[in-house]
Amino acid sequence: MLTKIKVKNFRSFKEETAFDFTTTKYAMLKEQNTYHGIVKGALFAGGNATGKTNALYAISILLDLLFLNVNTDMRMHFCFFSKDPEMNLEYTFSFDADKVIYSLSFDRDGTITKEEVLLNGKTLLDRIGLNARTELTDKKNYDKADIDATTPFIKSIYFNTKFTSCLPLKSWFEYLSNSVYFNAERQQMLVGQALSYNVNNKVVLVDYLKEHGVDSINTFFDFFGFNQQIRYEREQKLSEYVSATVALGDKAVYLKRKDIDFWMPLDFESLGNKTLLNMLPALLQVTKKGGMFLVDEFSSAFHNELEELIVRYFMCNSKRAQMFFVSHSTNLMKTSLLRPDQIYAIDFTDDRGSRVKRFSDEQPRESQNMEKMYLSGVFGGLPEYKDDIE
Repeated sequence: MLTKIKVKNFRSFKEETAFDFTTTKYAMLKEQNTYHGIVKGALFAGGNATGKTNALYAISILLDLLFLNVNTDMRMHFCFFSKDPEMNLEYTFSFDADKVIYSLSFDRDGTITKEEVLLNGKTLLDRIGLNARTELTDKKNYDKADIDATTPFIKSIYFNTKFTSCLPLKSWFEYLSNSVYFNAERQQMLVGQALSYNVNNKVVLVDYLKEHGVDSINTFFDFFGFNQQIRYEREQKLSEYVSATVALGDKAVYLKRKDIDFWMPLDFESLGNKTLLNMLPALLQVTKKGGMFLVDEFSSAFHNELEELIVRYFMCNSKRAQMFFVSHSTNLMKTSLLRPDQIYAIDFTDDRGSRVKRFSDEQPRESQNMEKMYLSGVFGGLPEYKDDIE
């Protein structure tokens, strides 16, 4: 599981910035929201254009670099208002007794200048430019004949060996590959964007329904009293008066409220219902298999109560999994839902860029109202506007 990130000169994070996901002294929600001393995710909060999404990108960029079939162009991820010629990324993961630290540095033309993998303090990969030494293969030394300037070398080693001789790194890559990025606002695939880094995990709604059917989603609806159910059929009688048939032998998704005898095609449903249906496969898969569930614009289509329900479901039902999300909904900042060490406030400070504060740094008591404290400015991350409207 992810325990720490350090970034420098990455997007709006001009200065070195650290996100710590290890638990602090708080006892609250220990059973639900933590796993072996690691919090099961975090909320990134703050005003518009402060860097919340960039905090999420600091995680997803690692997944892009390691699992996408095309090279990620890192030039566009440099801080635009920094003169520093180098970007630094460092990630720490813990799996039971094993600790993996992976670090990368890039120069402004997008080439990798440094790459290192440490396992429990031992260097398994040390790369400088186009030269590398590794303990992960029979061959120990590599040069420009073997290494691509913009591709992480650990990616090449994994796809050649699957880390069969190093189980901790195999667990690390399995955890990463089970992760999903979901943008709740971007209008793709009906609504929302679900990107799985493991092609075997079906998180796009139609693919999920083809493989798993509708039972798990309908069970979720029934358990939480959603008063609706889903069908995935080629032909569906919508009501006593209307039927629908999908062309070319395909199937379509329909929803029905339990208090009305009518099946609604998903295309005609509300933005919130479309977003929920497109999110549920990813939520269910990551909760079950582990990995990271990265959700941008979480508050764009859901009622506050539904946001709380989704977060609570994940925290209570997942084990080796984490949910990192961006939301403007301050009702999520309650100690009955999230711990103080699970919330980061993000500000943008002139030419210094994005700066973060973990709520637990202010040591709020369990009995205190964190939402009210945030809105009063205790944690930062609060936008300041002039309100001269009369």
